[in-house]
Amino acid sequence: MKVNKWTIHSGVAAIIPREDIDTDQILPKQFMKLIDKNGFGRHLFFDWRYSDLEGKVLRHDFVLNEDAFKNASVLVTGKNFGCGSSREHAPWALSDFGFRAILAPSFADIFSINSAKNGIALVRLKEEEIHWIMEWVSKNPGSEIKINLETLEVTIANKAFSFPLDSASVNRIRNGLDDIDHTLKNEREITAFEGKRKTENTFMEVCW
Repeated sequence: MKVNKWTIHSGVAAIIPREDIDTDQILPKQFMKLIDKNGFGRHLFFDWRYSDLEGKVLRHDFVLNEDAFKNASVLVTGKNFGCGSSREHAPWALSDFGFRAILAPSFADIFSINSAKNGIALVRLKEEEIHWIMEWVSKNPGSEIKINLETLEVTIANKAFSFPLDSASVNRIRNGLDDIDHTLKNEREITAFEGKRKTENTFMEVCW
């Protein structure tokens, strides 16, 4: 799955007003045996989205199954999102579903690292700001939120909120870099090092 790169994103916001949503709720463990990043979005929040084990019967009371939020790309949720195990499959599922940003008061550390390299911006806002946004979206379903990685601002209903995001994460998201892409930025240096090492090893063999 190609990492989506973006600098400014506007998208429909969906809210899940729960705290401590862990990675097993985001993507249940039975789907971790899949190895292709594509298609994980279908299994996102599986136990909340479906009422059967095969994933054929939708729960009509879950937000992502509602018409106004089926194409949501911004998630607004409670604190400590992404806690639990360190599985990178959770960000894969969020990204494959279409989410580009998650707004919450706090996030689990390892989940934060995995999200940036999958094109997802984690937007930390104050609890009162998250509460205000949730209230607005609840009263105005289908509302869009704009996230700007240049100014580090969130805009909704003509209100702007600033948020922190480290430069490394911003760089990854704006350039669509996963770990392999990040490493290959130094391909010339790596090739030079390998060539030098090969020459040194050959010299040592001759000496022996």
